Parts: sequence; C-alpha cells; structure tokens
Amino acid sequence: MDELNRKSVDEFKRAEKTPVIAVLENIRSAYNVGSVFRTADAFLLEGIYLTGYTAQPPHKEIRKTALGAEETVDWAYFSSATEAILELKSKGYTVYAVEQVKDSFSLEKTVFAADQKIAMIFGNEVTGVEQSTILQCDGCIEIPQLGMKHSLNIATAAGVVLWEVIRSRMQPLTKTT
Repeated sequence: MDELNRKSVDEFKRAEKTPVIAVLENIRSAYNVGSVFRTADAFLLEGIYLTGYTAQPPHKEIRKTALGAEETVDWAYFSSATEAILELKSKGYTVYAVEQVKDSFSLEKTVFAADQKIAMIFGNEVTGVEQSTILQCDGCIEIPQLGMKHSLNIATAAGVVLWEVIRSRMQPLTKTT
C-alpha cells in the first residue's frame, strides 16, 4: 500500500476534495451505487447525493462494490432530485444531467473551469434522468457513442464522465530532459 501511495481513511478525510458531486437519481442497482462510491473515492470528489429510491449505505451490495469507499466518501440523501438540485444551486454548483437529449453538450467538447463547482446527475438504468430533473439543470452532457448500442451502464457512464471532469482540471504534465 505504501508503494502505491494510497491515503489512509484519515488522510482521505482531511484531503482537499475536488468540488464535484455525483448525484444518483433512482438507481435500481445497489452494486452500481457502490461502484460510483468507489469512483468518487478514486477521484477525491466532494461527495455523492443519493435521491429517490437509490440505495443508501449501509447496504451489503453497496459495500461489495464500494470496497470501503462508502466509509470515506461524504454522501447525503434527498427524497427527490429537485431537493438535491436546490441544495446544489444554493451552494453555487453548476448542475448537469448526463443524458442524451436535443442540444446536449458532447463530453469531449465541454470545458470545465478548474474552480467551477460541478454536479453531475446520473439517472435510472432503464429510464435515465427524469425529464422534470433535466428541466432544472443548467445543461446536459452526452457521452459520444459510436457503436450500435447508445447507452452505458450507470457505473461506466459515471466513471467516464467524472474522469473527464477531473482530467480537465489537472495540470498538464511537462517532461523535463
């Protein structure tokens, strides 16, 4: 673990977090929820908001895929996405739904400012982000998909989108000779 330079739970809790919050709206699979917790831990996200009937820790299926991240990542539960969005906007977050809709922003063309507070809403595995939720967002982000299938598992979509947000904030590495 030392060689991998991994943080302890205390170090993680004290570490400066990236001002990004993943919002999970009505996610059926607790395994998917656990996977997003693990991604949030990997990228030092500020937290996760769980809404609707999304499973909450403690939960054995979340624990199985989160591998302890449900203990490190801050999270909050809201009965509806509307409540979560109101909270986020009151704290200065720009709120995006991750959804394929008319006039969505293609992920690879979207620029996120390093200091911008961002919330990304990920929707139900079958029905996606609710239309009423989309209408409350500042925009929609779409992951380009080139094959026959035009949907990704929620955990995969969260990993792709959250990595792109984090990657765009990182300082480019410069090689010294």
